[in-house]
Amino acid sequence: MKVVAFAGGVGGAKLVDGLRYCLDPKDFSIIVNTGDDFVHFGLKICPDLDTICYTLANISNPETGWGRKEESWRVWEGIGELGGPTWFRLGDKDLATHLERTRLLSQGLSLSEITTKLCNLWGVQVKVYPMSDDPCSTIVFTKELGEIPFQEYFVKHQTKLTVESFRFNGIDSAMPAPGVLEAIFEADLIIFCPSNPWVSIDTILSVQGIRQSIIQKRIIAVSPIIAGHAVKGPAAKMFQDLGIVPSALRVADHYKELLWGFILDSADETDAAMINQWGIIPYVTRILMPDLSNRKRLAEEALQFAVSF
Repeated sequence: MKVVAFAGGVGGAKLVDGLRYCLDPKDFSIIVNTGDDFVHFGLKICPDLDTICYTLANISNPETGWGRKEESWRVWEGIGELGGPTWFRLGDKDLATHLERTRLLSQGLSLSEITTKLCNLWGVQVKVYPMSDDPCSTIVFTKELGEIPFQEYFVKHQTKLTVESFRFNGIDSAMPAPGVLEAIFEADLIIFCPSNPWVSIDTILSVQGIRQSIIQKRIIAVSPIIAGHAVKGPAAKMFQDLGIVPSALRVADHYKELLWGFILDSADETDAAMINQWGIIPYVTRILMPDLSNRKRLAEEALQFAVSF
């Protein structure tokens, strides 16, 4: 069975980490949100791509889920001593990734070519695609400051601002990265990872041709919300800011027109009946992934669920 996962952030990284142990590498592809990408100190920073790739390479920080393990912070500390901006933490090993990516971009390589090159160097066997080689940026409209880039909302202001809406700059002209549509065409199953619906999965779906290419595919999603709370990131707060009570049910409703099946946590079992009424098959289990054994367990359950209907 050929599987394509749509992913972003730590939740997405955890599930794809589990899936890669359950699937032959040639049968598994990951399409990653690049709407979070931005330029910082003149460097191309790709937070979601790096989180996914570091995780698959077994070099991510196990405590944070992002960044490199056994990291040092000499440059970041030096920037602070010089009075520079330190709101976005850049470890020394992580900084090397951004420096090399930016250098290769300046030589004319595309983001997808660079991602493949880095994955090969790190020993990542599954195929990882940025959603697009074209620059796209997620803009958050906030009540307090108007529109600001996503990383400023997420990291600099620590999601404390009130979200009113989103815009994806450049999305109208963004084309899928080479290989993305081909991977989707060959896929037997599409999985929406437990990533933020608005600023991870929706961003991928907004790239030209991607939503249309999955319409007839078998699609399941894993909820990023458990008992009204996001395991990681600002998804639950975004629901609240937009006037929506955060729940697994509302996540399923967000994807309703696309889904065949939906995986939700045991804490939200009461939502399963309504989800079933929408024509989406619910599957209730423990979706928290605190360690590798639970990543593998959830991945195995997701795949077994997907082939059961």
